Amino acid sequence: MMMQKDTIAPAFNLKDVYGRMINLHDYSDKKVLIAFFRHAGCPFCNLRVHTLSKAHQELKEKGLEMIFFFESKENIILRSSFHQGVSPIPIISDPEKVWYNTYGLEHSGYKSAVSHLTSFVQTAIKAKIKGVPMHPMADGESISTMPAEFLLDPGLVIRDFHYSQRLNDRMRLNDIKTFAEGSLQPA
Repeated sequence: MMMQKDTIAPAFNLKDVYGRMINLHDYSDKKVLIAFFRHAGCPFCNLRVHTLSKAHQELKEKGLEMIFFFESKENIILRSSFHQGVSPIPIISDPEKVWYNTYGLEHSGYKSAVSHLTSFVQTAIKAKIKGVPMHPMADGESISTMPAEFLLDPGLVIRDFHYSQRLNDRMRLNDIKTFAEGSLQPA
């Protein structure tokens, strides 16, 4: 079931892949972006991680924290130096998709297939140019998981969210920056 705006985000207290306990309640006095990605080898997701990582310091200075979820097992995430370099942003492994289901992420083989047919080659080229990892799915990862992103205000209130309709369909970075500044609500 999809999340609703102006409701409290489901809280979690989970160990990230770096061994740190990430308790969402510890973020209750901050703005937060929670991003759910597909598998650790997905070029669509890794390009998004690359973009958000590059904006991390700027967003942090504006008071926005980020938490990333991947459906990959921890050992698969950690074998990638790219993902290891994302720290200090927490990455949480959720191969059973407990939190993917809690946050209402969609599974659509159709949407995934359309994305692969219409934009995989261009995305793979961009990933290669940026040095972003891309590899086949491994050990229970799903081709049908659709990404999603959630913006939380202090108090862990969901102010905006975006359930992807295509694998390269994400919130606009400018909307995230505007939200972090607190001057306007994202469109």
